[in-house]
Amino acid sequence: MALALVTVAAVSGCQSKKSASEVLDPSAIAAPGSQAGSPAPAPSPSSPAASTAPKGDLTLGTGSTKITMLLPLSASGSAGENGRKMYDAARLAMSDLGDKLVTLTIEDTRGDSGYAKDLAVKAITSGGAKAVIGPAELAAAQHLAKLSGTQRPPVLALADNFAGGPGVYSVRLSEADSAAAGAAAVAGKGAKKFVLMVPAGANSGAIEARVTNALSIYGATLAVTLPYSASDGAKVVSDMGSLVEAPDAIVVASGDSSPTAVLAALKAKGIPGKAVSLIGTDRWLERPIDPLYEGAYIATLDQGETGPIADRFKATYNYQPDVNVAYAYDMVALSAGIASSVGPNGFSKQVLENTSGFRGSTGLFRFRADGSSQRSMPFFKVEKGRLKLVEKQTAGF
Repeated sequence: MALALVTVAAVSGCQSKKSASEVLDPSAIAAPGSQAGSPAPAPSPSSPAASTAPKGDLTLGTGSTKITMLLPLSASGSAGENGRKMYDAARLAMSDLGDKLVTLTIEDTRGDSGYAKDLAVKAITSGGAKAVIGPAELAAAQHLAKLSGTQRPPVLALADNFAGGPGVYSVRLSEADSAAAGAAAVAGKGAKKFVLMVPAGANSGAIEARVTNALSIYGATLAVTLPYSASDGAKVVSDMGSLVEAPDAIVVASGDSSPTAVLAALKAKGIPGKAVSLIGTDRWLERPIDPLYEGAYIATLDQGETGPIADRFKATYNYQPDVNVAYAYDMVALSAGIASSVGPNGFSKQVLENTSGFRGSTGLFRFRADGSSQRSMPFFKVEKGRLKLVEKQTAGF
């Protein structure tokens, strides 16, 4: 039976013979129409173009490892569209990998954070699920991260801009990871002295720590971190000159706000230029690319690249997959791989936090003890209002 394997680092009792970083083996995925595994599902009303969402709880597969997946299937707008994309991704992953390994129960959170929180708490306290994939609602994921208890099943949260917590892992690319990978790529080209400008707030420490660690790998240093608010970006840039002399690169994190005020002040000082590189983050790209982004480097996932599953997904569902599809597919694939190589009780910190990480359709990634994730990703430069690929893969770890 053709299976794409998720494998984990060598742990006690692990039966896998593959290397730790081989999460997906593209050559092993069943081609459309093949007899390997379960038949590929046909296009259904769950595609994002449909006006209705699947009704009630959905159960896929017959395996002994029970996994709960929480998706905003009936939510309105982009949340519901993304939820239905992730549902299709889960169906494909189960067809490719998990039908005989996992029983996947998919529950509709409706895009309601309170309801999502209740479903998630029920899933982690009922004793049935070995892991929970989701929720996609940020407030619900943040609530789970505050809960105490070490015996609960792990949560692979799909919420955007979620920092993670012990046992509640952030699946999506974070700004800290994007900033670290971008800084690492520039340090790898010889830059040694860096400045970090970061929005003041709860995430500033996490971004600073990740950038510092990434730079240390290349013998570079973070000379100063400058927290700023939306109203004082220009002042922080003005103050920078008295705090650090001749930096090689400046990293600008933006959080929920636009970075343009800081970028305008930097441009007035000739940054970016031949002597000083400018490094942005994935959060910049939540807005249309501004002319002030020109010349900046950004490490981020390629929104149009979904690795080995892209062709199969499009052939099955008649629309192009995106990173929402890739994240959901990878988490179901990871669950099936752990069930295969370690067994139903293999969802431990030792397995999930192995330092070798996993390779999926979103590239190489690994989970950390604090619940954050680290990812390799493409490295781009903004040229003429577009992202121009500089390197196919870079990582801050």
